[in-house]
Amino acid sequence: MPKNYDVKDLKLAKAGTLKMEWAAESMPVLRSIQDKFAKAKPLKGLRVAACLHVTSETGILMQTLKAGGAEVRLTASNPLSTQDSVAAALVKNFGIAVFAINGEDNRTYYRHINQALDVRPQITMDDGADLVSTIHSKRRALLKGIIGGTEETTTGVIRLKSMARNKVLEYPIIAVNDADTKHLFDNRYGTGQSTIDGILRATNVLLAGLNFVIAGYGWCGRGLALRARGMGAKVIVTEIDPIKAIEAVMDGFEVMPMGRAAAIGDVFVTVTGNKGVIRREHFKAMKNGAIVANSGHFNVEIDIPALKALAKSKRRVRDFVDEFTLRGGKKVSLLGEGRLINLAAAEGHPAMVMDMSFANQAMSTLFLRREGKKLAKDVFPVPKKIDEAIARMKLGSMGAKIDVLTADQKKYLTEWQEGT
Repeated sequence: MPKNYDVKDLKLAKAGTLKMEWAAESMPVLRSIQDKFAKAKPLKGLRVAACLHVTSETGILMQTLKAGGAEVRLTASNPLSTQDSVAAALVKNFGIAVFAINGEDNRTYYRHINQALDVRPQITMDDGADLVSTIHSKRRALLKGIIGGTEETTTGVIRLKSMARNKVLEYPIIAVNDADTKHLFDNRYGTGQSTIDGILRATNVLLAGLNFVIAGYGWCGRGLALRARGMGAKVIVTEIDPIKAIEAVMDGFEVMPMGRAAAIGDVFVTVTGNKGVIRREHFKAMKNGAIVANSGHFNVEIDIPALKALAKSKRRVRDFVDEFTLRGGKKVSLLGEGRLINLAAAEGHPAMVMDMSFANQAMSTLFLRREGKKLAKDVFPVPKKIDEAIARMKLGSMGAKIDVLTADQKKYLTEWQEGT
């Protein structure tokens, strides 16, 4: 058992182990990788610092890295997403150093990040780029020992690409989020289902017939729109990208600016990765009883200080539901303190989709171990061979098979001489 850890209560370990056993049953690809890692030990001696949501699925990834021979330290990427029982189980039963407590304050959050970085990582594994940001701003002495890093989310990839453009990124990053086997499934199906799950657990509201406003029509927004419509809601999309807006219209959703949607929406969910998406003027225009949630990344998508300034009182009416009474008597409910509602009030993405996402993390870590020193200080996609291999493994686990091109078909697709 590691000497250094900070979790809520080690007595919760049994429950956490059971949660991970349940998740593992739906993660055949990652389990297969874990078996191979355990035999070959390709990560032997590698030091990894990971800042991810501490969930049962993340627990299976940590076990996989350790099986491959890595020394791992895990901290939370969100103060409200930690499953305390999983954190305890990883420490007590699997000997993995974890620094995460559900509900921790901002000071503790960054103390935990620094404790994870004390391992002097050769690989960083991020969900929002907090490790990278901390290293580049406050722990620069660590840079000389780092081979590379991985990034799990759209928001983090945006940050890191900005760093690369501005020539301040000091080591290569693999954008796991951009792998087809990640964002086409995790972002769309995972976020879609788990966000609805979080809203329903927090509120027990009936979605059928309600105006459900979604800010952002990226892969997360697409998935959420489909699931909300499946629950009988009338879906409204707000967008700043004309191409995505056209797609939303052609997918059968109403598209309008947030200024208009604010007055008619019943439930609002932000999935943009940007800040100030729902602002003071929108709160003022909302109906009495409006419900506001975020499933993007950081709680800045909702202007919470503006909501507090407009309110004459605030009370916690249910777990994860803060009711703000505005001057004049109108009430607006904020879910999960504006943090990721699918992780604050529910359990995050189903294990079946995280299987592919975390398989990408594991294989990208191995790729960096072997090739990282050859890479420039930039953001790179997951190698296509890895992406396709994971897709084939997933298909096999689902009992599905696909066709193979004949030699004649391959020739037809690669030569120009044959016309119509």
